[in-house]
Amino acid sequence: MDPLAPLIDTLHADGRLRVWSLVITVFGDSVQLRGGRVTSARLGRLLGRIGVEPGALRTALSRLARDGWVDSTREGRLSHYRLTAGGKARFTDATSRIYAVPRGPVAEWALSLDDGADDTALHLGGLALRPADAPAPRARFRMTGRIAALAPDLVVADVLTADHASALDTLRVDLAALTAVHDPLDAAAARTLLIHRWRRIVLRHPELCAPLLPSGWPDAPRAAVARAWHALTPQAESWWDRVGPDLPPMPPADPALWGRFGGRGLD
Repeated sequence: MDPLAPLIDTLHADGRLRVWSLVITVFGDSVQLRGGRVTSARLGRLLGRIGVEPGALRTALSRLARDGWVDSTREGRLSHYRLTAGGKARFTDATSRIYAVPRGPVAEWALSLDDGADDTALHLGGLALRPADAPAPRARFRMTGRIAALAPDLVVADVLTADHASALDTLRVDLAALTAVHDPLDAAAARTLLIHRWRRIVLRHPELCAPLLPSGWPDAPRAAVARAWHALTPQAESWWDRVGPDLPPMPPADPALWGRFGGRGLD
């Protein structure tokens, strides 16, 4: 059985695949820390492993160029793509959120009535709930303290939206499937799919950490994603090191790659 099949199935179950968004994930997760430039052939090899057709990739790259995300140069028969200055600026903040260090259980929480909307906070009874030391907008009311009581069904019933709960369930399925991935190209593709899934969760929904974890999560989703990402990375990076007729050498990975999610030793 194809070890990537469960991840590919959940990717396509989300609806019409936005290949351009998948390309941005590849740039953020891999290309930017390898000199920032990649051939369309290497992109095609990677995304083809996930079932993206060459025509769909060409269309996605054309759209990204038209929208100011990427530009391209031609060297011989190979086209090279890199993010524009505007493209880099548009995801700098997102990258820091995606690869932030996992935090441990939260002892002190803040419950507040904020002046404005904030998508990093959980919501409970019309109030914003976040770790007491987390950045927060100006509030009309704010109190801090420990959670003294927590009904087992409170998180699912009152804190998580249906979309957030569904996204976490799908992430858990993807994480379980990653244990069967060993081939370098498979590892590179799996890491792309993992971060694509995680990117959409962390940029759309507030984070959960103990004690506000739904059933089935022994620790925070970020910690689970971090362990899986680091487990895949040695094999994934060996694929990015590969050279072939349509795969010219790429610069070695920047050491900052290994510091993502706070570095190794996450168990």
